[in-house]
Amino acid sequence: MSSDDKNIKRSEEITRNYFHFLDQHIQDVISGKALEFLELNEIADQLAVSHQHLTDTIRKEKGNHPCHFYDAKIIEQAENMLSETNKSIAEIASVLTYDPSNFSKFFKKWKGITPGKFRKNNK
Repeated sequence: MSSDDKNIKRSEEITRNYFHFLDQHIQDVISGKALEFLELNEIADQLAVSHQHLTDTIRKEKGNHPCHFYDAKIIEQAENMLSETNKSIAEIASVLTYDPSNFSKFFKKWKGITPGKFRKNNK
C-alpha cells in the first residue's frame, strides 16, 4: 500500500469518525447527557487529531468547514423538534443550549425563516 493509499484511508476514517462523533454528541446534548456543545478543538482532541488537521481533512473530503456540518446537524435536530414535538421554541432553544433569541437568529440564518414560521409550515 502506498503512502497515498494510507492517507486516503486515514482521511476517510477521520471524516467518518467526525460525523459519527457529531451524531452521538448532538444526541448527548439533546438527552442532557452532555451539558453543552463542544468546541471544534475539543472534538478534534476527542478524535486524537489536531484542530487544523480535522479542518483540512473535512474540507478536502466534504468541501466545507467542519462547523458547517456541525451547524447543519443541529439545524436538522431543531427542524425535527419543531415539526414533531409540541415543545415551545424557547424549550427547543434551551435543549439545544441556545438563548431563544440567538437560536431564532441561528435558525433564520440557515433556513431563511424563523423557527415559528418553519413550525407553522411543517406541522
